[in-house]
Amino acid sequence: MLNSEQLSKMTAEEKRLLAKKLLQKKNSNSALNTNSVAHASALKEKPIAEEYYHFELDPEFKKLQEHAKIMQDIGVTNPYFNCREGLSNNTLLIEGKEYINYSGYNYLGLSGHPEINQAAKAAIDTYGTSASASRIVSGEFTLHRELEAEITKVCGTENCVVTVSGYGTNVSTIGHLMGPKDLILHDSLIHNSIMSGCLLSGARRVPFPHNDWKALDRLLNENRHRHEKTLIIIEGVYSMDGDIPDLPAVIEIKKRHKAFLMVDEAHSAGVLGETGRGLAEYFDIAPSEVDIWMGTLSKALASCGGYIAGSEALIQNLKYNAPGGILYSVGISPANTAAALAALKLMQKEPERVKQLHDRSNFFLQEAKKRGLNTGPSANSPVIPVILGNSIECLKLGDQLFAQGINVQAILYPAVPEEESRLRFFITALHTEEQMRYTLDAVSNTLKSIRQQNAA
Repeated sequence: MLNSEQLSKMTAEEKRLLAKKLLQKKNSNSALNTNSVAHASALKEKPIAEEYYHFELDPEFKKLQEHAKIMQDIGVTNPYFNCREGLSNNTLLIEGKEYINYSGYNYLGLSGHPEINQAAKAAIDTYGTSASASRIVSGEFTLHRELEAEITKVCGTENCVVTVSGYGTNVSTIGHLMGPKDLILHDSLIHNSIMSGCLLSGARRVPFPHNDWKALDRLLNENRHRHEKTLIIIEGVYSMDGDIPDLPAVIEIKKRHKAFLMVDEAHSAGVLGETGRGLAEYFDIAPSEVDIWMGTLSKALASCGGYIAGSEALIQNLKYNAPGGILYSVGISPANTAAALAALKLMQKEPERVKQLHDRSNFFLQEAKKRGLNTGPSANSPVIPVILGNSIECLKLGDQLFAQGINVQAILYPAVPEEESRLRFFITALHTEEQMRYTLDAVSNTLKSIRQQNAA
């Protein structure tokens, strides 16, 4: 906008050209407004599709119905949401029948242990059934601090914070620490909760091929300088393939590129290492080499919730600022806190549980390979897939194994690519060699029968 002094110095021709430009701009704005009104009017007159206000017409629900129809057509009972009765360990009861169970991750057999049950009951007697508030307000109690101190000791870090949800731990931590100017590089097989955290953060997200550290290094060379903070995220044991990352290689890369490193230990805490202390113990590296250790309490530690362990600065930041983990979330319940604390102490008191888990897992893996089953890259972990590469075969095999007293879930697209469809076996310290031999014989023989029928 010109002021009066500038206008007074303009020639008549300059004033005429200025007036012409202003008139053209006014006409252009008028046309835009007219078009906008017309577009809005057209949208208003267009009928709203029924799927936008009827859940039964939602495309995702219709897709579920299509999947149910496929299972019905191939004669398979819906394997999902079976209601169990009682404890889930190496066996479980469904509708009064006992099954050998490979669909739970009670890795050390601690869920249901009398000492842990008693600890949870005592916590309820003292604190009630709920924390009843976010911890920063009045939901903090003594057991929270005791559990965090124990996890800190086991992880070998400066501090730790416990949260009410394992899934929420990843979402809240990543969403809080990273922002739109930052870069996140993660393994392509990372947990869905990490993907959700990346989305919440607004950071640029770049996956790298599974366990391909050369590709990670190359991506950092190409992209690190364009961003402020950079976070690399891997898992301790990958929950679909049961393989383990090369942690020393990733640490070297993250140092060279001045990045943070986060390790999701959902399936490796209480599992890897001679005493179950996880990936750092497995590789015999100092825990401080990793910036963010994440773990869940619902697997080896017989409870429910999640945690982040790391430096004092990291933990204080999360405790006071991360919205979904601590600030605006109720504290972990007294019973769950006490159960996790008791499980952690029992794991250290009885290290033979971890050794037994390792022995059972290796036995199952070797026996599966002897029978010619495709176990993918699984090694040194209790997560062992049997990869079939065909969703229909997976559903049929899972259904027929269930009829033989074996409970194991099919993992299908989109959880894995169609060509990697599989049954996924979780091994526990309580599985017996007899149970595992029976299972693998049933898998081998039943799969052979299914394929012969398909070929006929």
